[in-house]
Amino acid sequence: MNIRPFQKEDLKEMIRIWNQVVEEGVAFPQEEPLDLVSGERFFTSQDLSAVAVDEEGRVLGLYILHPNNVGRCGHLANASYAVDRENRGRHLGEALVKDSLSAARILGYRILQFNAVVESNLHARHLYERLGFQPLGVIPGGFRMPDGSYANICPYYHLL
Repeated sequence: MNIRPFQKEDLKEMIRIWNQVVEEGVAFPQEEPLDLVSGERFFTSQDLSAVAVDEEGRVLGLYILHPNNVGRCGHLANASYAVDRENRGRHLGEALVKDSLSAARILGYRILQFNAVVESNLHARHLYERLGFQPLGVIPGGFRMPDGSYANICPYYHLL
């Protein structure tokens, strides 16, 4: 597996994988799936959109990296990760997170912060904590689930 900046020919698979997570409705705050136009605009607007590809060049997962805030807080980055559901459980998420930490440092960020990790997303939370992310507490009912109920979110940060 190789992680690299995305190329235009990756967009269709990136959009498909991103939309899997959006449609599952339990991790990303977005509710609207991307299409080719909105997807290209979205992924090209990030500081970095990177893909994990196999030996044949197939996209297995991706991440986006961008500022978490502006001005005096512009040194804080934010990232999101998506792994194709057929390739989950293969530690691709871990590789993507590690790569994003390095990329954020290179881009001059000092902190990588996650604003809204859903409390029930235990796999992600355990991964982040294993990689040195610090929890900031719990925001009660910060995430609306697909059934209309509200779940807690847990912000995290990692000093770079």
